[in-house]
Amino acid sequence: MIPKVRRPASRRMITLQVLSNTAPSPAFRTVTLGGAALEDLDVVGDDQAVRLFFPREGQEALRMPTRNHEGWMAEVLMMPKSRRPWVRNYTIRRARPGEIDIEFALHDGDAPAASWARRARPGDPAGVFDLGGSYLPPSGVAWQLLAGDESALPAILAILEGAASDLVAEVFLEVPSTADVRAVEAPAGVRVHWLPRDEPGRRPGTLALKAIEAAELPEGRAYTWVAGESALATGVRRHLVRERGRPKADIAFLGYWRHGRAAPG
Repeated sequence: MIPKVRRPASRRMITLQVLSNTAPSPAFRTVTLGGAALEDLDVVGDDQAVRLFFPREGQEALRMPTRNHEGWMAEVLMMPKSRRPWVRNYTIRRARPGEIDIEFALHDGDAPAASWARRARPGDPAGVFDLGGSYLPPSGVAWQLLAGDESALPAILAILEGAASDLVAEVFLEVPSTADVRAVEAPAGVRVHWLPRDEPGRRPGTLALKAIEAAELPEGRAYTWVAGESALATGVRRHLVRERGRPKADIAFLGYWRHGRAAPG
C-alpha cells in the first residue's frame, strides 16, 4: 500500500524542541518544533513525511538513535522501554526557516502521539528523521482527486497550499465534526468537499469512500492521492480501478492506520 516516494538526497536524525502548541479546531493540535538542526532537513515535497520521535510519559529526556540510515530501528527496539522513545510517521504541515509544524488528529483513547500532542509544552524535546514525499503527480493529467480522513488532512492541506495556480482538483476531506471544517487556501480550480462525521460511533473513512463512489467526477486522465484509514485508501483505489476504469499507475494510496488496531510501541 506504499506508493513511490521521492527521497531526500541526505537524511539525518534531527533533535528539536517544542516552540508552541495550538488547537486549530477541536479534534486537532498543531505542535511547532524548532532548532538550529533543521538546516539539515531536506524538504522535497508538499506532503513531506518524517519519523517523529517523542518521549514516553514520565521520561525526562528524549533519547534519539545515533544511526542515520540502516539499523536505526533496531537501535530503538534494543533500548529498554524506560528510555525508548515513541516513533510515529507524520506529515510536515508547514515548514519555515528554523521551524516546522506537525498537526495531530486527536483520535479517541490514549494513543501515544495524541496524548503527547495534548501535553507538549515549549521546551519539550522531540526529533525527526526525513522520509520524503509520495505526492508525485505525473505530467499530462487533466485533474486530480485528493482524499483522506483526519489523519491525512495535514498532508492534503499542505499539498493545496503549495499547488500551482492552474490546479484542477476534487478534494474530499472527512473530519470528526463540523467544528473541524476550516478555510482552505487553494487555487480557483479546486473544489473541496468537507465531510464531517458528527456521529461519534461512525467508522472513520466511510463517509469519504461513499462520497467518492457517488460523485460525478470530471472526465479525462486524473492523478489520485488518497490516504488515511486503511479501508478508505484501498476502497477508493478499488472503486476507481473496477468501477471507473482508472489505471492503477495513476493512483497513490496510503493506509496511515487501521481502525481498531494500535500501532506497535
